[in-house]
Amino acid sequence: MELRFFELYRSSEYIYLLLEGAAVSFSITAVAGFLGFLFAFFLAGLRYFEVPIARSVAAIYVDFIRNTPLIVQLFFIAFGLPLLFGYVWPFWCHALLALSINFSGYFAEILRSGFSSTHKGQLEAAAALNLSQATIFKSLIVPQTLIKMYPSLSSQFIFLFLTTGIISEIGVVDLTHAGLFIDSRTFRSFEVFIILTVMYGLIALTFKTILQVIFQRTFGGRVV
Repeated sequence: MELRFFELYRSSEYIYLLLEGAAVSFSITAVAGFLGFLFAFFLAGLRYFEVPIARSVAAIYVDFIRNTPLIVQLFFIAFGLPLLFGYVWPFWCHALLALSINFSGYFAEILRSGFSSTHKGQLEAAAALNLSQATIFKSLIVPQTLIKMYPSLSSQFIFLFLTTGIISEIGVVDLTHAGLFIDSRTFRSFEVFIILTVMYGLIALTFKTILQVIFQRTFGGRVV
């Protein structure tokens, strides 16, 4: 079989589409990861403090998100919610909302397990010092949780990024969408998907490097 990559890179249009798609995939994932983490922190906090009713609602939400396919969540948010509530958003907004919700479900479970893993002796010592629950949570539980669970959060984030190509199904011009468009024009499927594989790998490595730098700058490489 003859590989004909030149049919792709000789066209400035195709190169631009791939770069634009990569930028869209990177930016939507980064924003969704940040928003998903914030919401996940809130959900994990509700479950840790055992807030009545809210704790059960948070647990049901997390289980539902973790046990339904992303594409079902995406289609419901992109096509179901606009019909129910009568609003119109750009497709990238639907994708961002769906990914944020999906990320939050996975991140929340990781954070919850981290909150619960704080050594009982440390909690008893903090209580003996007459520290408030809020102070214990902010100064003791949260820092240790973030340090211990950072590798799991980072790995989960990168894994979820690799599933984001599914947003092309609702018309978002991400990296997968760009590749499928080029494939439909050139009929060089093998070459196109080799390029997509390499580009997704490079973006994943970029995210990994950025997350490692954030960890080093924030925690100085400390381990609990």
